[in-house]
Amino acid sequence: MAAFLRSKCSSVGRTLMGSSSVEAVTRLSHCDAISQQIRTFIQMRTNLKVVDNSGAKRVMCIQAKRGKYGARLGDTIVGSVKEAQPRGKVKKGDVVYGVVVRAAMKKGRSDGSEVQFDDNAIVLVNNKGELIGTRVFGPVPHELRKKKHLKILALAEHIV
Repeated sequence: MAAFLRSKCSSVGRTLMGSSSVEAVTRLSHCDAISQQIRTFIQMRTNLKVVDNSGAKRVMCIQAKRGKYGARLGDTIVGSVKEAQPRGKVKKGDVVYGVVVRAAMKKGRSDGSEVQFDDNAIVLVNNKGELIGTRVFGPVPHELRKKKHLKILALAEHIV
């Protein structure tokens, strides 16, 4: 992806040689906008880090269970395990449910502050909503309390 963006920007830079200065400024800002990472909803084919001890390391989202555009903090998704530990509870290729506990997209709070994480992460649950793992690693936002995921908050190391 980064290589694609880099090549796209370099081709834009090459086409600027014979253009006027006004066009060069607008195209360079467009190139900068392309190279920045856009943080959006968690949607189909988004790779997520698994932050519990269920045995999975990475999950790819198949479907967001709620929302027209995708999943946000506290939403449930259906995913496929792409990387797993050798003797875990889940195996590579398993279709699992998960609750989004960290999202790179900003989430506004009622006090005016915003919460944003560096990565997208989930905790694996079964189809009844019960946790598969017994530990949750890393920070977890307190917005999960509104979504009735109290067990995740109880097992989390740090609540943000």
